[in-house]
Amino acid sequence: MLKKLLNISEPTKPQTPYQAIGGESATRLLANRFYDFMENDPHAKDLLDIHPKPLDSIRVRFFEFLSGWLGGPGLFEKKYGHPRLRARHLPFKVTAHQRDLWMLCMNQALEEVVTDKLLRRQLQASFYQLATHMINTD
Repeated sequence: MLKKLLNISEPTKPQTPYQAIGGESATRLLANRFYDFMENDPHAKDLLDIHPKPLDSIRVRFFEFLSGWLGGPGLFEKKYGHPRLRARHLPFKVTAHQRDLWMLCMNQALEEVVTDKLLRRQLQASFYQLATHMINTD
């Protein structure tokens, strides 16, 4: 009552990246566009070659991971437990070159899906840091 009389509003909660890019539909689009670029960009062939085919199930798992990683529902964790990304990638040789190819695809997907330039740059930096952490081979 006092807040209303004094015309004081509640502070707005900051949006998560998940909310800022458009929630579930945009997150699903980001995951799918990432794999679309991987499948169709000849520069990403080396990266595509190490992924199991068809890519249908990995597209879904990536969307589920991105949902929680971006601050939305923790779909991946509910199904599979903690992501433990580095541990999950240890059976595969991940090089700096593969990281760069991964970022090539992700940057193209981010360009299409994330309209806010500052948020896009922040996500690019976060994805780069995450992708670099996956490197396990010189």
